[in-house]
Amino acid sequence: METESLNRKNSSRKSSVVNGNGDATTKLTNGDETTAAEGGGGGGGEVTLKAKMSLLNGCTVIVGSIIGSGIFVSPTGVLMYTGSVNLALIVWVISGLFSMVGAYCYAELGTMITKSGADYAYIMETFGPFMAFIRLWIECMIVRPCSQAIVALTFSTYVLKPFFPECTPPEDAARLLAVCCILVLTLINCWDVKWATAVQDIFTYAKLLALFVIIATGMYQLYMGNVKYFTFDNSDTRVTSLALSFYSGLFAYNGWNYLNFIIEELKDPVKNLPRAIAISCTLVTVVYVMANVSFYTILSPEEVLGSSAVAVTYAERAFGMLAWTIPVFVALSTFGAVNGILLTSSRLFYAGANEGQMPEILTMIQIQRFTPTPAVLAMALLSMLYLTVSDIFALINYVGFATWLSIGVAVLCLPWLRWAQPNLPRPIRVPLVFPIVYLIATVFVTVVPMYASPVETGYGILMILSSIPVYLVFIAWKSKPIWFQKSMGGLTRALQKLMMVVRPKAASK
Repeated sequence: METESLNRKNSSRKSSVVNGNGDATTKLTNGDETTAAEGGGGGGGEVTLKAKMSLLNGCTVIVGSIIGSGIFVSPTGVLMYTGSVNLALIVWVISGLFSMVGAYCYAELGTMITKSGADYAYIMETFGPFMAFIRLWIECMIVRPCSQAIVALTFSTYVLKPFFPECTPPEDAARLLAVCCILVLTLINCWDVKWATAVQDIFTYAKLLALFVIIATGMYQLYMGNVKYFTFDNSDTRVTSLALSFYSGLFAYNGWNYLNFIIEELKDPVKNLPRAIAISCTLVTVVYVMANVSFYTILSPEEVLGSSAVAVTYAERAFGMLAWTIPVFVALSTFGAVNGILLTSSRLFYAGANEGQMPEILTMIQIQRFTPTPAVLAMALLSMLYLTVSDIFALINYVGFATWLSIGVAVLCLPWLRWAQPNLPRPIRVPLVFPIVYLIATVFVTVVPMYASPVETGYGILMILSSIPVYLVFIAWKSKPIWFQKSMGGLTRALQKLMMVVRPKAASK
């Protein structure tokens, strides 16, 4: 067949596999070594990933994964539901601690179950393929594309805001610009992984520079005694409101579990993983709280709630003639964040396909560009589908419910395995109180919003339940008719020819 000849023709070519921090790990499928280590003795030995990441690399993965558009979007969402500045700051601190506890639970799971795929692999080992597929479905069909839509909308809002200083940018214009952002980055990621990683590096610096400038000016304002907005006035302490405020706060901390996707590439993970978690989560929490403090040294709660782009409003008040610099840097930051989601999504596709739970086409690599073209295109199309909704905070509620429900199930693996398989080797053993506290908090942030925001959580539940018929038809049903198998095989081959892609050796079973 033509597909087989393509595979043979390119068996000695290199392919690029993108890891969780957006770096491209280049492999030669004939056994030569680049950034991989040979598992066997000869030139045709099995190629495996080499542990090359230091503690500093691990910290930058976590910090780079967490700090994205959230800090420029979530202040409005958190304040909307808390009502007061001081209560909003408390939510930001608790959200950071909550993320750190979850990360420590993942540290034990990651060193105990070393398969690729992080929480997907943990659920697969603990609860079996059905629950693992639901987790995979949530991540690939809801969390990743929905997060990308949120970040792309944030990008378009910050780009358009200077042109609409007195009002909110038009919804259609914001959505169209968000689509353009996704399409441009899809082209870059399909064309050359080096381009994509270069974009990621450059725009990460822009993100950090914007935060540094905001925090520096805010600390100066604090030193000058501008603290009049730091009160508990108008605090909304209803349980439902607090739960929804945590959705916005926790959205900004999303990404703390990304290091577990590449744990096999971390040197001495037993020592370095918990250290990386402690350093990174503490640093991010401090940066986020200081950024929020900076916003409120100048902006009143009413101004924050009335702004669709908090950092732009802050810049207009703080920088005068140079106010244009902050929206530029924030737009660059969010542009890089969209790129990061596209860049890292293929790893989960690989893990799922290796378990037979994702279409094989999504694991394939373009034979000339050596990029995961099908996975990138699938993620881009799903993200643009979510752009039919232009309300960022509604999207955050969709993704928040699905994310914390599925991560809560992954954390449940820890006490379950302590009971079911007490003799499993556990290089890192966290106190049992950590997963218990995390699970109680997860119940709070998933069950309460069902009452407070039934429409968004209802859509989230429907999207999760849609995984069941997909699982039953495409995975659980083994004796499919010949015509069905031929149709799916023909579709895969047609897509291979259309995109000129083949399956890399690393994704072969």
